[in-house]
Amino acid sequence: MQLEIMPKKKRLSAGRVPLILFLCQMISALDVPLDSKLLEDLVQPPTITQQSPKDYIVDPRENIVIQCEAQGKPPPSFSWTQNGTHFDIDKDPLVTMKAGSGTLIINIMSEGKAETYEGVYQCTARNERGAAISNNIVVRPSRSPLWTKEKLEPITLRSGQSLVLPCRPPIGLPPAIIFWMDNSFQRLPQSERVSQGLNGDLYFSNVLPEDSREDYICYARFNHTQTIQQKQPISVKVILVDELNDTIAANLSDTEVYGAKSSRERPPTFLTPQGNASNKEELRGNVLSLECIAEGLPTPIIYWIKEDGTLPINRTFYRNFQKTLQITQVSEADSGKYQCIAKNALGVIHHTISVTVKAAPYWIMAPQNLVLSPGEDGALICRANGNPKPRISWLSNGVPIEIAPDDPSRKINGDTIIFSSVQERSSAVYQCNASNEYGYLLGNAFVNVLAEPPRILTSENTLYQVIANRPALLDCAFFGSPLPTIEWFKGTKGSALREDTYVLHENGTLEIPVAQKDSTGTYTCVARNKLGMAKNEVHLEIKDPTRIIKQPEYAVVQRGSTVSFECKVKHDHTLIPTVIWLKDNGELPSDGRFTVDKDQLVVADVSDNDGGTYTCLANTTLDNVSASAVLSVVAPTPTPAPIYDVPNPPFDLELTDQLDKSVQLSWTPGDDNNSPITKFIIEYEDAMHEAGLWHHQTEVPGTQTTAQLKLSPYVNYSFRVMAENSLGRSLPSEASEQYLTKAAEPDKNPMTVEGLGSEPDNLVITWQPLNGFESNGPGLQYKVSWRQKDGDDEWTSVVVANVSKYIVSGTPTFVPYLIKVQALNDVGFAPEPAVIMGHSGEDLPMVAPGNVHVTVVNSTLAEVHWDPVPLKSVRGHLQGYRIYYWTDQNSSKRNRRHIEKKILTFQGSKTHGMLPGLEPFSHYTLNVRVVNGKGEGPASPDRVFHTPEGVPSAPSSLKIVNPTLDSLTLEWDPPSHPNGILTEYTLKYQPINSTHELGPLVDLKIPANKTRWTLKNLNFSTRYKFYFYAQTSAGSGSQITEEAVTTVDEAMASRQVDIATQGWFIGLMCAVALLILILLIVCFIRRNKGGKYPVKEKEDAHPDPEIQPMKEDDGTFGEYSDAEDHKPLKKGSRTPSDRTVKKEDSDDSLVDYGEGVNGQFNEDGSFIGQYSGKKEKEPAEGNESSEAPSPVNAMNSFV
Repeated sequence: MQLEIMPKKKRLSAGRVPLILFLCQMISALDVPLDSKLLEDLVQPPTITQQSPKDYIVDPRENIVIQCEAQGKPPPSFSWTQNGTHFDIDKDPLVTMKAGSGTLIINIMSEGKAETYEGVYQCTARNERGAAISNNIVVRPSRSPLWTKEKLEPITLRSGQSLVLPCRPPIGLPPAIIFWMDNSFQRLPQSERVSQGLNGDLYFSNVLPEDSREDYICYARFNHTQTIQQKQPISVKVILVDELNDTIAANLSDTEVYGAKSSRERPPTFLTPQGNASNKEELRGNVLSLECIAEGLPTPIIYWIKEDGTLPINRTFYRNFQKTLQITQVSEADSGKYQCIAKNALGVIHHTISVTVKAAPYWIMAPQNLVLSPGEDGALICRANGNPKPRISWLSNGVPIEIAPDDPSRKINGDTIIFSSVQERSSAVYQCNASNEYGYLLGNAFVNVLAEPPRILTSENTLYQVIANRPALLDCAFFGSPLPTIEWFKGTKGSALREDTYVLHENGTLEIPVAQKDSTGTYTCVARNKLGMAKNEVHLEIKDPTRIIKQPEYAVVQRGSTVSFECKVKHDHTLIPTVIWLKDNGELPSDGRFTVDKDQLVVADVSDNDGGTYTCLANTTLDNVSASAVLSVVAPTPTPAPIYDVPNPPFDLELTDQLDKSVQLSWTPGDDNNSPITKFIIEYEDAMHEAGLWHHQTEVPGTQTTAQLKLSPYVNYSFRVMAENSLGRSLPSEASEQYLTKAAEPDKNPMTVEGLGSEPDNLVITWQPLNGFESNGPGLQYKVSWRQKDGDDEWTSVVVANVSKYIVSGTPTFVPYLIKVQALNDVGFAPEPAVIMGHSGEDLPMVAPGNVHVTVVNSTLAEVHWDPVPLKSVRGHLQGYRIYYWTDQNSSKRNRRHIEKKILTFQGSKTHGMLPGLEPFSHYTLNVRVVNGKGEGPASPDRVFHTPEGVPSAPSSLKIVNPTLDSLTLEWDPPSHPNGILTEYTLKYQPINSTHELGPLVDLKIPANKTRWTLKNLNFSTRYKFYFYAQTSAGSGSQITEEAVTTVDEAMASRQVDIATQGWFIGLMCAVALLILILLIVCFIRRNKGGKYPVKEKEDAHPDPEIQPMKEDDGTFGEYSDAEDHKPLKKGSRTPSDRTVKKEDSDDSLVDYGEGVNGQFNEDGSFIGQYSGKKEKEPAEGNESSEAPSPVNAMNSFV
């Protein structure tokens, strides 16, 4: 019969056995005994507990340690074989065996070579009960061979073509890890267009000009020896389709150049694998990796499907921009045809990979240690599967069973050894070997024949106290060989307990499903086998349940009155209860109005705030019970409450059909107060995690008084119900009894997991913790795991309490880390969490950008180029580059200026940028710095450049002064921004006639050192318009314009009179003057007749027939009319804008019209002259006319 020591107590469902239930156990040497002292004197065959892996690759620079640990009683001795023959360690001074174990230590660091000890090793652990053997341990030193020398020719190809850069690493042990970097040890960026294949080659679906570089380097890293081998750099140059692009690139922006199609677009073709179909074989349990890389333009996108099934959801991963499909823990069910699809805008291609999953042997039922007593029967079963089917062979104490000493008690039947009537000499260690072409399994299992009398492991006279009507569990842990039978007795002379009333578990525990008062007493556990008997007594006491026999009742009281709630508790006389009162599931207000007596709570001077639910809670060491009542406070009014109101609260809440994840709640509706109840609202409270906080559970129609409620694990539920009608919602019902659901492992992990460093040498991992409701069980903790993303280190994990942050110290600066945070509780772990990526803390960049040079584009624009800093030196997230630039001296004035530095930041990894808005003809200094999240790095060496001359600004001012008859003087201030060295000024001017028509344009050059210029030989009384601008060697600047008028003075008039010396001319002038004089006299007379009233009105009243108006066509004057005032005024006229004439300027006097007039007649008989009477001439200013407004001028307009 088989026996087993149970490592811990279990509650198991009991089978139905008549009369006495015989309980069986098995002893397993692989399990830790319940009591360490128990097995100190028990003999046990050896068991291998620790050994080196089957394929053991060692570092040739370190000592070789081949592990072999075993346990047994008496302690085993150890021996080794090397390549199938005995390995005598005493003859080799470099080999020692670790004391107390079989672990070999081969000291090759002092002398010797690892290659000398390459071979197959096997450890044997032996004592008087048998011999256990280890696996065949194949020891091989790691190898990291150098790259074979080869001459690599530069590669030149056109933009858009595909390219494969071969790696072909040397074959090492274990195989090297391949990656591509540049001379600065920076990983080459990869994308959907550029990626590394599983064989290490670098594939380009299509090349672009930016792929040109001379340092494509393939590196092979051998982890065991911590060495990296480097291939010769490969030079790649990508040229555009034609030389025209070079010209375009010089004149257009980067976007325009790279946006141009440089090669003909084409549909996809596969770079690897070749052809339309291929085959792949993988072993069960490994990771299946399928790869498809295609070339084409535009870059193809890869998709994967399984032709005869679907891809496993939780085991399928896409790597390398979906070019690699990986299926973890592959099994035979994953065999089939997989299809990769490459697609771009011009076409679609397919490749089918036929996958066959083979399997090295794996256990279906590994042989288990067998402990038998003399004369018993048993069996060792060794069942394994694989593809192909493995072959099973047996060994006994390390010797093939065919040649092992004969044992009449055993019989071999394929994968089973059957033992019959074993004796002590039948003790041995058996090995089962299951092997096929892909590997083998070796399992050790001993048969240990023992004869031990029963022993009881439970403490004597243990006292159990249980509340009546609840289950009682009495423990009886035991051991013995042969397996003892267990019997329970009650009292000193009672009979064995029968199964129809009790439940007897396999681990010896006695369960009383419903303990009653008569269950109290002493219980005896008796263990028997043929070698003896052992017994143990335990005591059971059944206590009366605590009950509230007088519960507080619902009360409605008026404001200001006194109310009392009664709560009488009945309890077991041996238990001491504590009674506390709660208001709305919280403590009572600290108010003297609340008085707690022995059995009641009294509230005096009730206020509106006192309304609520009052709970009486009675606790003992074994149970607790509570009862609640609602207090409603109403206004002190003699009139009855309104007939229509919200419903009364439901009552009599009851929980039935209590299951792990559901329960049925029923209730009795309260009075609907004459308005039908439309629905019931059910709320729950989690007294364990959020006591006092009620959450919405569900709603049911008003005609329903039961509800099936879904529950979550490890929640101490209480429920309450509210009724609702058209007038509103009722108060909540009293809370139902509490119901604690069983704990389970968490079903979710923390959200918002982040990894950011707060200092250069740490990694701060944060997450949003689960709330108590989501914990699903006690002992909520988090398993925080991290490892460097680009390293080969194993995950480092730490379990922390229910917090939201963990700081990893001593990290390298700004290294990517893979992070995951998994929730766990006392029951188990949440599902495997998602892996996120974070970074350790940033530090200021170490290196300044190099090779900074400036190209001046024009006088206000410069382009700066720099070499990017190595990404490793950035020590943080590269945010961009920052240019500081300033001008400290003006080239033209050579005067020191206040240094004001300007800053321009270029985002990302740009290596050039434009500086706009520069001052022409200036000296500038600049430097460049790299920027990360921590700040700026050191500045590059200052670079000095100067901007060329530009066109100047307009002259600061332009004034026309000292106007004369034939000259004007111009004064100006130089441009405020000359933007270079002024070479000259250009003055252009042209006359403007009375109809504002422009005359011919005169162009005049003026030296740059002049600020004043006089124009001579101009026409008198003529308006001129001037255009004035400065020039540098870069061109003409902005112009400034002005207008001015030449004058007419007395000297000029005199010179005109002197010229007329001819007799006929003098006579003509006299006749004209006489005619004008007569006209003036007539006008004077007419005005004097008019007195102080308007001439026009007088003439209208008394028309003079002798005086007739002159017609316009005969050139004579008409009568004086006010209509003259409505003619448009000339610019510069002093007549007011309201068309009225001031008295001092408009008196009807000939003096105003004629006196002071020096005039003459032109050859055509018209009068010319300048009014120079009482008012002095006004000088011409700016663009305004210099002519004085005079009656003579007015008359001239008639001529």
